[in-house]
Amino acid sequence: MEDKDLLLKVRNPETRNYGFNLLVRAYQQRVYNHVRKMVIDHDDADDVTQEVFIKIHKAIDGFREDSQLFTWIYRIATNECLTFLNKKKRRFFLPIEDVAAQLSSKLDLMPELSGDEIQKKLQKAILTLPDKQRVVFNMKYFEELSYEDMAEITSTSVGALKASYHHAVKKIEEYLSA
Repeated sequence: MEDKDLLLKVRNPETRNYGFNLLVRAYQQRVYNHVRKMVIDHDDADDVTQEVFIKIHKAIDGFREDSQLFTWIYRIATNECLTFLNKKKRRFFLPIEDVAAQLSSKLDLMPELSGDEIQKKLQKAILTLPDKQRVVFNMKYFEELSYEDMAEITSTSVGALKASYHHAVKKIEEYLSA
């Protein structure tokens, strides 16, 4: 179903719940994957994904269609990830390195990565990046989003995103070659 059709159903009081269910089905897996790459833990990713869709439900009537629906949804998901990670740092009074180490240790326990040491090492390298660089790297490398879409999602200029991605790649290369 096209985004315009989804929006029509969501905005119509008679089909709002049905339309929102369709929207969740259309975007839930992509949002979850995006969130999981940032927060690592499955339970945390589920919680953050649920928060994303709660925010979408509350704000969908205010969506002005200045951007694509998926970029608006990804912006909400990205902001929720950053908020979650900041809360986690404050709640445990942890410096960023300790949060990265904690998330890195969770990677070792993930059965879906067992036997794939290269993938684990890449994920650990990504965890060493500052949160915003991690978002940019994940969106470009894993989700293959264009810089223009990323600019809409993050409200950042294309040039700044290219620089951020370049710095992230350099840091990852350094980590992997160490």
